[in-house]
Amino acid sequence: MPSSDLPAQLTAWRRDFHRHPELGFCEFRTAARVAGELEKLGWHVAAGAEVMRAEARMEVPPAAEIAAARAEALRDGADPAWVARFGDGLTGVVGTLDTGRPGPTVAFRVDLDALPVCESDDPSHAPTREHFSSARPGRMHACGHDGHTAIGLGLAATLPALARDWRGRIKLIFQPAEEGCRGAKSMVAAGVLADVDHYFATHLGISLTETGAVACGADHILATVKLDATFRGVAAHAGVDPHLGRNALLAAATATVQLHAIARHGAGASRINVGLLEGGSGRNVIADRAVLKLEVRGATTPICQWMAVEAERVLRAAAAMHGVEVVVENMGEAGSAPCDAAARAVVRRAAERSGAPRIVEFAPLGGSEDATLMMEAVQARGGSATYLIVGTPLPAGHHHPRFDLDEAALPRAVALHTEIARELLQ
Repeated sequence: MPSSDLPAQLTAWRRDFHRHPELGFCEFRTAARVAGELEKLGWHVAAGAEVMRAEARMEVPPAAEIAAARAEALRDGADPAWVARFGDGLTGVVGTLDTGRPGPTVAFRVDLDALPVCESDDPSHAPTREHFSSARPGRMHACGHDGHTAIGLGLAATLPALARDWRGRIKLIFQPAEEGCRGAKSMVAAGVLADVDHYFATHLGISLTETGAVACGADHILATVKLDATFRGVAAHAGVDPHLGRNALLAAATATVQLHAIARHGAGASRINVGLLEGGSGRNVIADRAVLKLEVRGATTPICQWMAVEAERVLRAAAAMHGVEVVVENMGEAGSAPCDAAARAVVRRAAERSGAPRIVEFAPLGGSEDATLMMEAVQARGGSATYLIVGTPLPAGHHHPRFDLDEAALPRAVALHTEIARELLQ
């Protein structure tokens, strides 16, 4: 693809993905489009069960929801052959370009999924004004993953011609279900990172709001564990036989209060939040069921794991206090992998060569990201990894109904990543 055509193509890809947002493990249309483009551009494509281990996924949607998403993707033009490859929500895709000459393996990771957010219909919102806002009510690309996926395809279009004189291999990892930190673990478990020497994960915006500015690494990345606790008690008439009941809702409420009383860790920042508590069936019935959804976070993975152990202890103690049962499930997790100095240095030099208007060593992430699980896998075998940020103005914050990005950041991001690959493989 001529470089002069790339900005328009990146915009077209981004707007297509923006108009058809899909939630985690339901990205059938997006993944099919990605796989088809990679194949057309000459990449070896692995997908579905080849790049994901089904049992390692977390908080998988109900089968009916996955089936509906599959049908929706087919209705909206997804290639049936690719959709079939994704089975029941194995929507990961990996493109590999092998130069045929020995050298390192460089991986770039982008994410595919959208959010359960209703997009603004205000005419001043650019996607509404320019007619590419979400066509799927209640779902929206409110975090920039549509732009990330377009960047991945931009690299797929740009790198093959350059790599004729390079050594080693390039992997483009298109990860599902980043939101909630649910999808990376299954790709790590499938061995996608087993041969990677240099790993780069990318995000647009966050705390960097100048178009094309580059943060060589992210800091303040909080490790996290997401837990669901289901309490099961015994129903009874609240007036006649309250002594025969075992109140699951009261146990969950007790746990909610005590979870927030967990002592904070002295070695670094720690967080806990109960975001959902529901249960019972009526005002005159002792509640026999309640569900509590919570998350813990920590400045480091060990701090986060300590918080998770304490949280589970509180959940089980609250259940025992009220004579009910509780099942605790891990629904998502991410680590706090540090961004390696060597990888950051590569990004800095690439940013300088690609003409980035501003370069900073770090920009704060502030939240959690399961790309860290991939980073840890690479670092554990002696490789280097960083989580870099490319700037864009933000008319509203991430996960907001008016979120949008500056599409001029997309070709800048492709140029940056091209220079990273050039340095490591040329």
